[in-house]
Amino acid sequence: MPGAVKVFGSPTSSEVARVLACLFEKDVEFQLIRVDSFRGPNRMPQYLKLQPHGEALTFEDGSVTLVESRKILRHIADKYKRQGNLDLIGTGALERSSIEQWLQTEAQSFDVPSADMIYSLAYLPRTMPLDGRNDGGAGRQQKQQRDMMMSPSHMQKVEEMKQLFEKSSRDLSKVLDIYDQRLEEAEYLAGDKFTLADLSHMPNADRLASDERSARLIQSRRNVSRWWADVSSRESWVYVKSLQRPPSAEAPF
Repeated sequence: MPGAVKVFGSPTSSEVARVLACLFEKDVEFQLIRVDSFRGPNRMPQYLKLQPHGEALTFEDGSVTLVESRKILRHIADKYKRQGNLDLIGTGALERSSIEQWLQTEAQSFDVPSADMIYSLAYLPRTMPLDGRNDGGAGRQQKQQRDMMMSPSHMQKVEEMKQLFEKSSRDLSKVLDIYDQRLEEAEYLAGDKFTLADLSHMPNADRLASDERSARLIQSRRNVSRWWADVSSRESWVYVKSLQRPPSAEAPF
C-alpha cells in the first residue's frame, strides 16, 4: 500500500510496543513487519537497508523514516491529531508542556532503571531471594545447590545481575514515590487525561507488573497501582499484548 505506515520490529520490544500502542490509540492504519533483530544475517534486506545496524525499531510514514520511539510518538500524535484519541499530545501550550515534561521524566528517570531491572530479572534464577529477602535454611540450601551447578564465571554474572537488580530497585523506588505523589493529585501523569506521558511508560511498566519479583514496586503504591490498573486495561494495550504472542501469520492493521 503506497504511503502506508509501516513498523519494522518485534512487538515484544519495548520500543516497538510503545509505537504500536500509539498507532492503536490514534486509529492509524499500519502494517507491522515482524523482524527479529537478533537473527543477524537472516534479517530481511529491506529492513537492513533502512536500519543497517539492525536496531529494534524502524518506522516509515510515507517519506518519513524514524527510529526513536518517543520521536515517533510525537510524530504520530501531531500528524494524526484530528483522529482517534485527541488528547494524546494535548490541546494547548500548558498541556503540551506538561506532557513533554513527563515524556522526558520517563526517558531520563524511569526507562534506564526499569530496563536494568527487566534485564537482571531475565538472567536471575526465579528461586533466588532478592532485595534482602531470604527463605531461611531452605533458601541457603537452594543457594548452595545453585552455586554447585554454576561455573565461576556464571556465578560472577549472577552476582553482577543481583547487584544490578538491587540498584535498579532503589532507583525505581525513588522515581515511583514521586509518581505516587503526582497521581494523588491527578488521574494521569500529565493531568486528568490519558496522554503520551502515560503511554510511554507502558511497555516497561507492564514487564515489571507481570513479574512477581518486581510487581510489588507498583502494587505497594496505592496511586501508582490504581493508575496501572487503569492504563493497562486500555483497548490499545490489550491489542499490543495480543501481538506479543507468537504470530501465526503477518497481517496489516
